[in-house]
Amino acid sequence: MSRFGVLLVAIIGLSGCSLLDKVVYRIDIPQGNYLEQEDVDKLRVGMTEEQVIFVLGNPVAENSFDSDRWVYLYNMDPNSGKDFRKELVLTFNNKQLQDFKGDFDKPENFEQPLDQ
Repeated sequence: MSRFGVLLVAIIGLSGCSLLDKVVYRIDIPQGNYLEQEDVDKLRVGMTEEQVIFVLGNPVAENSFDSDRWVYLYNMDPNSGKDFRKELVLTFNNKQLQDFKGDFDKPENFEQPLDQ
């Protein structure tokens, strides 16, 4: 076989690899805590850690050095190529919810404790 034939076979073989990536189906694997705004709307200042776990579930990341900061992450890398990521960080003081920040809107009545 001539050098041209070997080169042609190599090029066709390597181009098939990139074609294979487009043909093979890969499932979407969500990772973390999937939260919606309606879940976050249930949060109130002064809620205990147990109440927050009841509403949102356990946080995906627990920090051994700072137990007053909980992180809820959700990441999805679908086949469409558009990465979807949501984050919610809760701050506690004396095991009671004080504040949060992240990709969710703060509820209008967040500053109003549950007992009122």
